[in-house]
Amino acid sequence: MTADEIKAILQQVKYPGFSRDIISFGIVQNIQIQGQQVSFDLKINTSDPKIAEQIYKEAHQALESAGIQSPSINLDVQSPQATASEQTTAGKSSIPGIKKIIAVGSGKGGVGKSTASSNLARSLAQQGYKVGICDCDLYGPSLALLFGAQDHRPGANEKDEIIPIEVDGIKIMSMGFLLSDSSPVIVRGPLANRYTQQFLRQVAWGELDYLILDLPPGTGDIQLTIVQTVSLDGAIIVTTPNEISLIDARKAVAMFSKVNVKILGIIENMSWFECDHGKKYYLFGKDGGKKEAERLNVPLLAQIPIEQDHINIDLKSLGSVLAKS
Repeated sequence: MTADEIKAILQQVKYPGFSRDIISFGIVQNIQIQGQQVSFDLKINTSDPKIAEQIYKEAHQALESAGIQSPSINLDVQSPQATASEQTTAGKSSIPGIKKIIAVGSGKGGVGKSTASSNLARSLAQQGYKVGICDCDLYGPSLALLFGAQDHRPGANEKDEIIPIEVDGIKIMSMGFLLSDSSPVIVRGPLANRYTQQFLRQVAWGELDYLILDLPPGTGDIQLTIVQTVSLDGAIIVTTPNEISLIDARKAVAMFSKVNVKILGIIENMSWFECDHGKKYYLFGKDGGKKEAERLNVPLLAQIPIEQDHINIDLKSLGSVLAKS
């Protein structure tokens, strides 16, 4: 029995709530094999003891089913508070030069997440902050179009870093700058993760107060790669008021919660359609995002009507939450 064979067995064990296994999460460490005795550490960062218990139990069962009796598993569980002191002195950001990293996600596509991300970046820039935004949606990039820069192409500096496109003082990186409108992105998970890491770490972002990450919809590989490799200062969830969207939004909230990323607030998009001298029509239900924010005890950052020219995101509430993180 080799360490690689042990890893192959433990790849059957999924992190609770995710489709990804505990090996790819980096939870299994220090595998030791002495004769028939197998030992290793399970290092888990969670505030929920049930998660650690489930992983421990399923790891035991997987090994015993493969004929490995009485494996020695050292369970090392650390709470978010315990790991806070391990953050770099430069702040929570693991990307040099960037003070705060905020992820904008949604459980469902088509809710206006990229529009909200771009308006958040513009709102912060108008407040005088140095802002960058990274389009992590490789398969459906839209930031190039939203910023009116779809014909721009990034260059490279002497360090072979990608020079982001700059619009109105905002630094932008998107797969949309590298492809034509009709060119699809056809890549499997590992290559998509590699592109994501290049966009985050091999782009000349410089000194930024905020880097906004426009995530793809759902809770797939790209999202998991980001929360594993980048120390996020918080996440914003975008939803529409209807229950179908809210169901998927709750999944996104659960994903961030499981990996100890603070939910900074909810943006409710497509809240109503206004016409007939100010009369409001609630096409997708009323106050669904507002009620969800109240249920989660997080700020409601905005309720955005359909076809509104200017989006007013509550930066005061956002700033207050970030200050406490």
